[in-house]
Amino acid sequence: MNPPTRPSIAICPGSYDPITHGHLDVITRASEIFDDVIVAVVNLSTRKNKPLFGIEERMAFIADATRELPNVRAEPFDVLVVDYARRHGASTIVKGLRAISDFEYEFEMNQLNRHQAPDIDTLYLMASPKYSFISSSGVKELATFGGDVEEYVSATVARRLKEELAR
Repeated sequence: MNPPTRPSIAICPGSYDPITHGHLDVITRASEIFDDVIVAVVNLSTRKNKPLFGIEERMAFIADATRELPNVRAEPFDVLVVDYARRHGASTIVKGLRAISDFEYEFEMNQLNRHQAPDIDTLYLMASPKYSFISSSGVKELATFGGDVEEYVSATVARRLKEELAR
C-alpha cells in the first residue's frame, strides 16, 4: 500500500490590476497541474504605482474569471510570497513569462526567493502566443485612450476600466 500523498498546492502571486486573459491562461494551466491553486493578490506592492482597483474589486474580478475552476481561489497577501506559500502549505510559486524582460525580473526574484526558502520552487509557464503581449498596464493604457480592451479582459473588467479611465 502506498503512503498517502499531500495535496499539491501552488501560489500564483500578482497584483492582477486587473486580471487579463493572459493571467487566466496561466491560472487555468496551473489548475490542471496542481490540486489547489491560490491566486495571491498583492495588497502592498513596492514595485508598482497604487493599483487602479482596490483589493476587493480585484479579487471579485478573479473570482468571476475563475468560477469554472473549482480548485482555484483568490486571497489577498501583504507578506513575502515565500512566507505566504509556507503558511498555506504550498510547495510551488507559479509565474507566467511573456518576454525576455519578464525573465530578467523573474530570475532575480527567483534567486531571492530561493535564498529565503530553498524548499519552495518556482514554476514558469510560458505565455500562450495569443496572450504573449498582454499586460495589465498595457490594457489600462489602451483603455485610457478609448481603445477596445474586451479582447484582453472580461466584459466586466472592460466596463470598469472604461468607467475608471475614460478621458
